[in-house]
Amino acid sequence: PPMPESSPTIPTGIYAIPPTPFLETGAVDEQSLAKCLDFVVAAGGHGIVTPVNASEAIVLTDAERQQVTSVTVSHVAGRIPVVIGVSGVSTEASVLYAGFARDAGADAVIAMPPYVKHAPAGEIFAFYEAVARAADPLPVWIQDYVAPIGTPMPAELIVRMLGEIPGVHHVKEETAYAPQVMTAIREKAGDRVQGMMGGMAGRYLLEEYRRGATGSMPACEVTDVHVQVWEALAREDHVRARELHT
Repeated sequence: PPMPESSPTIPTGIYAIPPTPFLETGAVDEQSLAKCLDFVVAAGGHGIVTPVNASEAIVLTDAERQQVTSVTVSHVAGRIPVVIGVSGVSTEASVLYAGFARDAGADAVIAMPPYVKHAPAGEIFAFYEAVARAADPLPVWIQDYVAPIGTPMPAELIVRMLGEIPGVHHVKEETAYAPQVMTAIREKAGDRVQGMMGGMAGRYLLEEYRRGATGSMPACEVTDVHVQVWEALAREDHVRARELHT
């Protein structure tokens, strides 16, 4: 399908994930983080996502997560959208992170269900309700990711949350059959899903695009190339996109 028109509610393109760099002392290296952020912007990245799986989120202290959030939002300074990861060990932790992200000036938040004690469907629904309330008025991305960190969710549950929880509009899909799950979500959710992206280093980006993905959230090492692949797809140059991707 043609690339959707960019709008405040339909994020499109490559939303890259910077690492969290550290000094030898173990402290967050803010200067190196700023360089990574500048690289993403200079490479034509359409957005930034952090701290999440590819940015060491699960090993950061709460203070470090807030530090990464503050540095990212302030240094990007509105040049491109910033999506802040708020996954945590409990609903309470994610609510804390979501509120901080909102107050720091993030453009959206993204969350997996709690990643230590995996929750059943009813608790997952309540989790996203709580995150959406804490992040309000920011939009919330549902991150559907594989175990052991992620909790793969049925497409039906994701569709229900998109339709019934105010503020939950977007999906990052990166389970084992991500393209097929995207098709199922798109068919069942329709316009209720306002943005749907893959991950996994853009491994399935070509297939995901054909199934209605609006972009991808890969780690940032090759943002310059990921952007070129996306731009080739956007102009329907599938031969060039395949060459670059390969």
